[in-house]
Amino acid sequence: MQTLRKLAAVALLTTCLATQAQDATNPPSAKSTRTKSTKSKQKTQEQILLEQLNEKFEKLDQLSEKYDELQQKFDALQKRMAMRDAEIDATHKTATDAQAVAIEAKQASSPEGPAVTQLRTEVEELKTTSSSLATKVETTQQATKKLEHPETIHFKGVDLTPGGFFAAETVNRQRAIGGDVNTAFSSIPFSGQTAGVLSEFNGSGRQSRLTLLAEGKLPSATLRGYLEADFLSAGTTSNDNQSNSYALRLRQAWAQIQLNSGWTLTGGQMWSLATENKEGLTNLSEAVPLTIDAQYNVGFTWERQYGFRVVKQVGKKFWIGGALESAQTLDIGGHNLPTIAYQGTGNAGGLFNPTSNYSFNYAPDLLAKAAYETNWGHFEILGIGRFFRDRVFPNGPAPTGAPQPPTPSALGAFTSKTEGGGIGSNARVWLFGKRLEVGAHALVGNGLGRYSTATLPDTTAHPDGSLELLAGGSALGSVEWHATPRLDLYAYYGGEYAKRAWYATGFVDTTVGPSLGQPILAGYGAPTNNVSGCYTEVLPVSSPNGGGNVTGTAVNCNADTRNIQEGTLGYWFRFYKGTRGSFQQGIQYSYAVKHTWQGIGDPQNGIPGSPKAIDNMWFTSFRYYLPR
Repeated sequence: MQTLRKLAAVALLTTCLATQAQDATNPPSAKSTRTKSTKSKQKTQEQILLEQLNEKFEKLDQLSEKYDELQQKFDALQKRMAMRDAEIDATHKTATDAQAVAIEAKQASSPEGPAVTQLRTEVEELKTTSSSLATKVETTQQATKKLEHPETIHFKGVDLTPGGFFAAETVNRQRAIGGDVNTAFSSIPFSGQTAGVLSEFNGSGRQSRLTLLAEGKLPSATLRGYLEADFLSAGTTSNDNQSNSYALRLRQAWAQIQLNSGWTLTGGQMWSLATENKEGLTNLSEAVPLTIDAQYNVGFTWERQYGFRVVKQVGKKFWIGGALESAQTLDIGGHNLPTIAYQGTGNAGGLFNPTSNYSFNYAPDLLAKAAYETNWGHFEILGIGRFFRDRVFPNGPAPTGAPQPPTPSALGAFTSKTEGGGIGSNARVWLFGKRLEVGAHALVGNGLGRYSTATLPDTTAHPDGSLELLAGGSALGSVEWHATPRLDLYAYYGGEYAKRAWYATGFVDTTVGPSLGQPILAGYGAPTNNVSGCYTEVLPVSSPNGGGNVTGTAVNCNADTRNIQEGTLGYWFRFYKGTRGSFQQGIQYSYAVKHTWQGIGDPQNGIPGSPKAIDNMWFTSFRYYLPR
């Protein structure tokens, strides 16, 4: 290539010398001589074009050298780049065509004296060729990077993306609840009870998570399947004695088809449609708190359960969706309730856990949600419809402390049904280029305790056995500051509330104690509930699992929860984040307080009528995330 360039230069120089020799045979006038003398100091147009041509040849040489280097890398990776052969061949062909154009341009510069216009045309063509080759080289570099660091595994036309993290975590609680890194907020003990005077420290890797996303693209749609699991499940042989073995737990497993027309259909176990999203109503975009605590934060609305969801995207900023989701009556709270049945123990033959209870549901929960998104925030409104029923036994035993009927029986049993639900909203504002996220959430209605973190009761019962859904709700405020690519800071404050609902039974309490002679009230949060024993420690009892004694159950502690609140501060720091994944460490502090409805205490011994329980908790985490 350099030889051809020299020949072209020699040809042009020869042409210029020949022209000057012809002019020398015809001497010009004195004025013309002075003019030509002055112009001889300047470069001719042919020389300028020749220099431009030389510069483009040099750039073409440099690009060709870069291409040769990349070609060598491609040859080394050829065995594991079978699917990229077409792209490599296209790149090679483009480079060859560019070289051919360059050779033709040089050959066109013959000693016969090319025209200036033709040289200008060839220079412009070389500019275009050089630019095209530079773009192709950059594309090839990116393709090589993807081949060296693939984001997905290709299997029979399907992209498989593994993910998850490996965790080493600890929790230190001021008051023991007998839990791992998952906090049962409703179980926080009062300070006078045995668990309330003992702290607990637990460590585990059970929150380690495994995920797999499968995607197959069609001309008119994208097919997806997602699987997610961790080890926060206890089998019948799980314990912390020696092997510390725990069962793999299903978190999510769903199938999805996303049509190019804007419709998305998803079915399987997933986050509830009630859970806040960060992007549209898209699965895997849930705005889950950044907490180490696997129960997240009080006030957060969520479920992970079966659902069938239909979502339609309208334009670029609006989404609307609906879902049918698996129902479950979480708890029927209160005291002195009539004899009712709404659940049964799990049937092992039906693949339910025989040590857990399952409610008998006659309809799924119905959910609807709309989302609107701008370049500075995401906003949602949602509605939930729920359906409850129970079996009532009017001839059952009377409440404790009341005269008992001579022969309680199941005669006269009947079924009662009740409907409930509520509405909610989510707002998340992005500030300073999304480095700061400020969020607010609220959910209010009847029978919605199951949809919030603290899991307060859904319902209580009237004296006639029909269900009374508890009014209440939850709220959560959040601040998440992505201070640097390596550091995230977060703060949350949330609360959940259940309204009291109590009714006269027509009986008077005959039990010796502070409630003697008081009317027996049924329901949730009744003011005659005896709470005098909530701060009194009782003797331990023999463990039904063997191995010694366990804490006993408090006597005369019938306090019903009014609200639970929690404030949380924490951070995540990434030591490394790149193509090899990320390695990070975090610390979280949480303060939780449980307030109860006013009952009958024991003022003489300093037992208030509205007991309160608090817990201070510290969490640590050490995680390695797979690349994503």
